[in-house]
Amino acid sequence: MSDINFSNEGPLATRIRSVSDSPERPDDLSGLVSGELAPIGGDISRYLNVRKAQRPSLSPDGQRVSFITQITGKSQLWVVDAAGGWPIQYTFGRPLRFHQWSPRGDWIVYGKDDAGNEREGFFLISASGDAGRELLPPSDAFRVFGGFNHDGSCVAYAGTERNGSDFDIYVLDIDSGENRLVFHGRAGMYAVSWSPDGRHLILTEERGEDANDVHLLEIATGTIETLFEPHEASYYGSFSWSPDSSGFYMATNQNRDYIGVAYYDIKAGSLSYVETSDCDFEQVALSPDGEILAWSINEEGYSKLYFRNIHSGEAIAPPEPPRGVYRIQWATHASVLAITVSGPQLPGDIWTWHVTPGQLHRSTRSAVVGFDLKRLVEPEACRFDVEDGTTVHGLLYLPPGATQGKKVPVLIEVHGGPTMQARPCFNPVHQYFLHHGIAVFDLNYRGSTGFGKHYARLNDGRLRENEILDISGAVTWLARERPVDTSRAALMGASYGGYLTMYAMTRLPDHFRAGVAFVGVSNWITALEGTSPQLRASDRIEYGDIDNLADREFFRRISPITHVANVKAPMMVVHGVNDPRNPVCESDKFVEAIRDHGGRVHYLRFQDEGHGIQKLSNRIKAYRRIAGFLERILQGGDDYMIDIDENLSSDH
Repeated sequence: MSDINFSNEGPLATRIRSVSDSPERPDDLSGLVSGELAPIGGDISRYLNVRKAQRPSLSPDGQRVSFITQITGKSQLWVVDAAGGWPIQYTFGRPLRFHQWSPRGDWIVYGKDDAGNEREGFFLISASGDAGRELLPPSDAFRVFGGFNHDGSCVAYAGTERNGSDFDIYVLDIDSGENRLVFHGRAGMYAVSWSPDGRHLILTEERGEDANDVHLLEIATGTIETLFEPHEASYYGSFSWSPDSSGFYMATNQNRDYIGVAYYDIKAGSLSYVETSDCDFEQVALSPDGEILAWSINEEGYSKLYFRNIHSGEAIAPPEPPRGVYRIQWATHASVLAITVSGPQLPGDIWTWHVTPGQLHRSTRSAVVGFDLKRLVEPEACRFDVEDGTTVHGLLYLPPGATQGKKVPVLIEVHGGPTMQARPCFNPVHQYFLHHGIAVFDLNYRGSTGFGKHYARLNDGRLRENEILDISGAVTWLARERPVDTSRAALMGASYGGYLTMYAMTRLPDHFRAGVAFVGVSNWITALEGTSPQLRASDRIEYGDIDNLADREFFRRISPITHVANVKAPMMVVHGVNDPRNPVCESDKFVEAIRDHGGRVHYLRFQDEGHGIQKLSNRIKAYRRIAGFLERILQGGDDYMIDIDENLSSDH
């Protein structure tokens, strides 16, 4: 299931019932573990307390930048001068899910949910931070923010208020509060981009997890025109309009394997590619004056920036932020670009590039709590063939000192999605294990993005169970080609990666000494029957039809709960009670079944979290348990089967 972003949501009644029927035992409770910070050089909390700045939004004039950081332990909104300086905190309380600066500069809009339930309310805070108000109160509806119009007077969003499942399109007036339903939508339909003249909205409609169709909505009349609905499902995103609303640039892989940059002329109804490559383009962004086109390319996981003058066609020398994974965004009324950078040796900070006079400023400097970042490990991009001939990808991180003469244990990570990609961003958990002598292999199994359309669809439908070949193939390749002791291997993943961890522990019981599954799916039938409105449209294409008897039998066969009796190695399972994507009962039932069959499993069940662990205090609680669990098993030698239960119930 899809990430930010990623899985299933069950009916409210199902979630409430699963809470009361929980198979909790005293040692499952997250409150047993302290969330206090360890001294410098101490446990994993030191790594988790490394801060990062992310998701920037520039003020219209490009002079200030708002961003999200967990300095307080929760994701909150801060504002700083684009040239750098002392940031100011603007929000408090529940963690933020998004924010955006109004084009007229007076307000910043942001969204919050309730303890991870993903049912957002929208709020406003003034640009000075001294006033705020509720724009749209939270409700039982799911909502997806669609951005400001060009003059900042309105926002668009998609919401399920009408029937709880279809996403209708609304336009909300900032000053009057008038909320207009402008189009009766469908599941998986969202507003994503306003035309500069305010007449049209680009709507996308999901078509599987790596593809979407595109429609153009005339707001005044509610008339919709389908722009892209090709026979072969394709991806369209990162829309960037020409200032005169005559067309837009975007990233797409229509009629291609890899994503390129294309321009769509509305009057002519024509699509033309302007930049292509043998690797995926990530983002496209046109400066507000229509002069400079910026884009980024994904090369072996790292981002590379390019700029071109639209009118002259000449390439522009790009700024040179540190190496890493980038996100880019222009100010709405100034030629100032925000660049977010995250890499193995850079937790995450924001740079701003002022086209004139060509200056690059570091806007944020996140706290690194005493680490020498240059000593952190960078990965090796790897590829290898598995049993059926498929070439599989991954990022291998080796701890210092690992050689063929001194092989080290390994943690294999499987990302969520499944249409995501393991990329060389900063990962504090990975770096902790590397510092403690455990290698990390971040696996891009078939179905991952970043390697072309064909690779991303190698696990669709009935091909799904072939993913197990990639996991077993990774173990075989590591043992043969790298200084890794795969007799001491563990598997860990979240969301779809949580499902893969559960599945691999049941189907490859002799491959791993331990498994850690976050917010996973244990039973595809119950998960898909209770799927979230945000995922329902893509699930039928990505997975299959739950009402089809043959598909239903396939789902039963690939569900971890079907094979749970095969689990041999100890496991740790983590889930948030408020998860709206994969209901907590998916983990409840899996844990209960392992225990019924005499297996050993540690269960961390957070009452105040959803699809993932957002609060820093909870992350420390969870990962202290996980670190102790994996280190004891992977570095315990032949006595790793000692009674772990008694050693994990206290802080370490």
